[in-house]
Amino acid sequence: MGQQEKVATSLAGAVSEEISASLAPVDAELKRRYPGDPGTRQPVHTVYVPGDVFAADTVRSWGDRALAALDQHAPDAASFAAVLGLSDELAAPVHDRVRAKLEREPIEDLRVDFEDGYGARPDAEEDEAAARAARIIAEACANGTAAPYLGIRMKCLEAPVRDRGIRTLDIFLTGLLEAGGLPDGLVLTLPKVTYPEQVTAMVRLLSAFEETRGLQPGRIGFEIQIETSQSILATDGTATVARMIQAADGRATGLHYGTFDYSACLGVSAAHQASDHPAADHAKAIMQVAAAGTGVRISDGSTNVLPVGPTAKVHDAWRLHYGLTRRALARAYYQGWDMHPGHIPTRYAAVFAFYREGFDQAAGRLTRYVNRAGGDVMDEPATAKALSGYLLRGLDCGALDIAEVARATGLTRADLEALGTPRRADLTVSAP
Repeated sequence: MGQQEKVATSLAGAVSEEISASLAPVDAELKRRYPGDPGTRQPVHTVYVPGDVFAADTVRSWGDRALAALDQHAPDAASFAAVLGLSDELAAPVHDRVRAKLEREPIEDLRVDFEDGYGARPDAEEDEAAARAARIIAEACANGTAAPYLGIRMKCLEAPVRDRGIRTLDIFLTGLLEAGGLPDGLVLTLPKVTYPEQVTAMVRLLSAFEETRGLQPGRIGFEIQIETSQSILATDGTATVARMIQAADGRATGLHYGTFDYSACLGVSAAHQASDHPAADHAKAIMQVAAAGTGVRISDGSTNVLPVGPTAKVHDAWRLHYGLTRRALARAYYQGWDMHPGHIPTRYAAVFAFYREGFDQAAGRLTRYVNRAGGDVMDEPATAKALSGYLLRGLDCGALDIAEVARATGLTRADLEALGTPRRADLTVSAP
C-alpha cells in the first residue's frame, strides 16, 4: 500500500448544482429525442404481397416456393456455396440453416400492399380486400401460422388517394379489433411521404382511432417510406427526414428506403435504379444519421431482378441479391425488401454468412471486454454494445444458437441484452 493521496477540491457544491439545473432542459430533451434502440427484434426483411394476392397460405407458399427453387437450382450445400462464393467452412452450416429457416419461418415481416402493388380499384373491391386481410391475419395469429411481424401498406396521404388510404386503414384496424385485438407484431407503412405535415396527419389519424376504440394512446406505430427527394432535403436545406421523425411524436418505428420511386424522382434511368447507386447511398446515409439514437430503424430497399427462368439466370440473380444484401449489412442496414420467393434463400444465406463469418471474432472481443482481459484491440463500452447487438441479431434471425454463443462467451442472452442497453434510456430525468 502506498501513501494515501490527499484529495482537495476548489469548487463549491453549488457550482455543480447550478450546472445541473442549467442543463436539466437538455437532459430532458436528450431523453425525449434520443431514447436509444428499443432492444426488440428487427426482422431481416419485409415481404410485400398485393392485397388481392394475399391469402391464408401466403407465408407457407413462399417458403415452399423458395425450397423448390433451392431443390431445382442448388440442390445441395456445395452447389449453393459455389453459386454464392461461400467458403467450405460456411457451406454446410449456411445451407442447412437456410433450409431450416424456410421450413420453420420463411417470412419474418409481411406487408399486405394496398399501394403500388395493388393499384386503383373500385372502392367496394378494396373495402373487401382490406377486411379480408384483417380476417386472415387475425386467424393466422390465432393458429400460430402468422409471420412475426405483419400489417399493411396503405395508400399515401396525398390528396388524390388520401380518403381511400384512410378508409382502408380504418377497415383493416377495425377488422383486427373485431377479431380479437391488434397483434403484437403489427406494422403499418405510410408510403410516399414528402412533408413532415403528412406524418403529423398520420399521428392524428392513429390518435383518433385509438381514442374511438379505447386503446392506449400511442399503441399504434408506423413506418415512414422514403421515396422522394423532398423527404431527404427540404427547400430550406434541412434534412426533412429528421423533421419527420420528430413529427411522428414517438410513433415512427422505421424508415424504409424505396429504391425505384426515389431513383426515378432523381431522374436515374431504369437500367441504373438499384440499391447500390450513389444516390441511394446518399439517401440512406442521411436516413441513418437522422435516425441514430431515436429508436427508429432503417431498412434498405429491394432489387427488381427476379431469380426466375433457366438455372444460369437464377444463379446470376441470386449472386446479385446476395451481394446487395451483404453490402447493406456491412453498412448497418439490417433489413431490406424481398419481392419474390426466390429472393428468400439468398436473403437468409447472406444474413447467416454475415453473422457466422464474424462470430468467432465478435465473441472473442466481447469475452475479453467483459473479463477485462488484454488483446490486440482495445474496445470501449460503445463497441461492446455493438458486439452484443451483433450477436443478438444473429440469434434473432437463426444464424446463431444461444448454446454456441454461451460456449464461446460464457454469457446468457440476458447478459448480452444488458450490455446492449442504451445508457440514456436508463436515465431518470425530470423536465423542468
